[in-house]
Amino acid sequence: MKKVQKKDSVVIKFSGDSGDGIQLIGNEFTNTSAFLGNNIASFSDFPAEIRAPQGTLFGVSGFQLHFGDNRIFTPGDKYDVLVVMNAASLKKDLPQLKTDGVLVTNTDGFSSKNLRLAAYDTNPLEELKESSY
Repeated sequence: MKKVQKKDSVVIKFSGDSGDGIQLIGNEFTNTSAFLGNNIASFSDFPAEIRAPQGTLFGVSGFQLHFGDNRIFTPGDKYDVLVVMNAASLKKDLPQLKTDGVLVTNTDGFSSKNLRLAAYDTNPLEELKESSY
């Protein structure tokens, strides 16, 4: 049986390579959240490079949304939910995920090539299975 928690507000971060549709999904999630009557604040996080190599830390694009039924003034600091599309986005954004946060990963983005580009020696998902996420 899954435990259901009610929260006044949630900070979610979508993160992946530029071109993965991160901004699109963030905008759609924001529009749906606003349509449902939530207060919102969002932040698009684009890489400085024009077109950084896929799978690298330099090419990670993000979209952060803070939504809830109380007054929202900022996009938030730490994430309650982190959605990552590859190893580089996990490496870049995991430090901002709350200890008891929810981590959603696209396991296809953790190939040996993606792990190498993100400078991982081993697959971090194996270690995270035992974490509090």
